[in-house]
Amino acid sequence: MPVRLLLLALGTFAMGTDSMVVAGILGPVSTDLGVSVPAAGQLVTVFALGYALLAPVLAALTARWPRRNLLLTALAVFTAANALSALAPTYGLLLATRVLAAAGAALYTPTANAVATTLVGPERRGRALAVVLGGMTVATALGVPLGTWVGRTDWRLTMWLVTALGLAAFAGLALLLRDLPSPAAATTLRARLAPLGRRRVLGAAATTLMFFLAFQSVYIYLAMAVSGATGGDGGRLSVILLTSGVMSVAGSWLGGRLVDRLGVRRVLLAGSTVAAGAFAALPWLGRSMTGALGYALVVPLAGWAVSVALPHRLASIDPGSAPLLISLNSSALYLGTAAGGVAGSAAIALLGGRWFPFAAAALAVAACAVAAATTRDERASRSPRPAPEPVRA
Repeated sequence: MPVRLLLLALGTFAMGTDSMVVAGILGPVSTDLGVSVPAAGQLVTVFALGYALLAPVLAALTARWPRRNLLLTALAVFTAANALSALAPTYGLLLATRVLAAAGAALYTPTANAVATTLVGPERRGRALAVVLGGMTVATALGVPLGTWVGRTDWRLTMWLVTALGLAAFAGLALLLRDLPSPAAATTLRARLAPLGRRRVLGAAATTLMFFLAFQSVYIYLAMAVSGATGGDGGRLSVILLTSGVMSVAGSWLGGRLVDRLGVRRVLLAGSTVAAGAFAALPWLGRSMTGALGYALVVPLAGWAVSVALPHRLASIDPGSAPLLISLNSSALYLGTAAGGVAGSAAIALLGGRWFPFAAAALAVAACAVAAATTRDERASRSPRPAPEPVRA
């Protein structure tokens, strides 16, 4: 495996840990800064919304930058922001540093994914994306639990941990990431943003938004969905979450290979269908540890396979605009994540703590329908044309 792909993945590991670990240290943050836990939770929302809104704008504004300089600048901004988070004396300043960290992540992650597709041949792009996205999944499985444990008594230590990860990625890429292809950028901002108005691009972004809306509306409230299995025991819940994290890594690895072998459309439709079925079954699976672990084995595997297919699809639409298009995918992902919390809360209020996954199942079916409708033309346009018959004398 190319070392440069692993270094790109180290950066996404730092970004993934930063975006998700704050949820695990809300208690220490609220105590230290004198705010309520719900107010501390806004740190997660601010990061997600900042990322979603800034990703396509920053990608367009930096389209002509050399890719190496762009990656290093993004890591420098991200690392400095987390150091400032660790030092922030007030809640207001901490919110501001989270927006700055989101800007660095919004600049880095889509660019890293786009660069990954240039480091390998077309037939291995799915696997290259899986490696870089694997940094995010490993963050779910290892980075978040580690960061939560480090910050159990002092949340600032968690921010210093993320800062160290950012520095390590910066140093590695500064030393080893060279000779990248020059970006094929348009000369005006309007021309750079033009791909965002294409129907296929909007269809791909809509698929990402719908899928992550469904996925996160359950994941954020998974503790409630499996409360029958855990009985409120934190140790049992940790086992379920660890299993889910490990299977996320496996899903990313599997997704890269399936996309290269079967194509984006099949992975999207199969993964969405499997996830919808698992969401619908969760009210019963969540009543026992066996069922809950079965859910934790299946859904992350399908979900992260889909997560690899989504940016691959956008990068394939217009390779010259890959950083911008993948940034749009990232924006849709984070908007879906932010909206997933609202949708899950509304579903709990409407259906109750046991039955709310039915709403996620309906959303996953909708995501599958959007994927089926918006990839039909892509499949037709890519079907091989029959070779002309030889001219007979």
